[in-house]
Amino acid sequence: MKVTVVVGGVGGARFLQGVKRALGLPGAEHRVTAVVNTGDDVWLHGLRICPDLDTCMYTLGGGIDTERGWGRTGETWTVREELAAYGAGSEWFGLGDRDIATHLVRTRMLRAGYPLSAVTEALCARWQPGVDLLPMSDDRVETHVVVDDPDTGQRQAIHFQEWWIRHQAALPAHSIVPVGAEESTPAPGVLDAVADADIVLLAPSNPVVSVGTVLAVPGIRTALAKTAAPVVGISPIVADRPVRGMADACLTAIGVATTAEAVGRHYGSRRDGEGLLDGWLVHTGDGAEVPGVEVRAVPLLMSDVDATAEMVRAAFSVAGVSVD
Repeated sequence: MKVTVVVGGVGGARFLQGVKRALGLPGAEHRVTAVVNTGDDVWLHGLRICPDLDTCMYTLGGGIDTERGWGRTGETWTVREELAAYGAGSEWFGLGDRDIATHLVRTRMLRAGYPLSAVTEALCARWQPGVDLLPMSDDRVETHVVVDDPDTGQRQAIHFQEWWIRHQAALPAHSIVPVGAEESTPAPGVLDAVADADIVLLAPSNPVVSVGTVLAVPGIRTALAKTAAPVVGISPIVADRPVRGMADACLTAIGVATTAEAVGRHYGSRRDGEGLLDGWLVHTGDGAEVPGVEVRAVPLLMSDVDATAEMVRAAFSVAGVSVD
């Protein structure tokens, strides 16, 4: 069976672990392709950093710091401390020494002319994630957030990472814009992964800056609308709160309520020719009605890999897909 998953960072990476467990990977004759958000990517200290790709790669390859949910296990912070001593700025963004090695290799390959998709494949050769990790695009797309400067009150656009990490999404967002998305194209293999899939899953990642940014790449939304495969989404909202992170601040910025129903309606139904979903999983006890979409309530807390695998099996069930 071919499973394609649209994912963001920490939540998406953990969801992919559950997909692998549900399919019996490694060892089974199934293939999982993850189309990963790259709108969070940023140039920092001359290095190209791809947080979502790296979080998926480290998590699936056994190198993630499980307590933080990001970065390398056994990390040290000598370079960050030295940069701070020089007053080099960006102390709010944590670059660990082991993690920097990944960014050095990526940056060297990008500057040599390799596209991000080829660089990602090369990096994954070390980590063997058991999933085909595809950046949503080889083109540069960076999410920016329009806010009021806390010092001057003037409206300005800042990189998503600064808004998310430095300001903890506490500055109200007037808008969230994936800069460069309109001019980008899907990375090689992305459209084929959607068209050839037996099922497509929208992971419980941030609907605005993770899944939403992937959908902003021209051609991907159309491919999801046209694929013969059923498309099932998993709600990242439980009891009217994000499971992780500050997705509520992102949803507020686009005028969507922080409820499982509102996010499902935001994605919409494929039956009406405008939306993306055939099925929508919400957490047990969360009522939701999404016209044209089969909604099912199941436990959605990814407390461990087995619990996540049960979520994935529920998505297969809603879609009428069997892994046997």
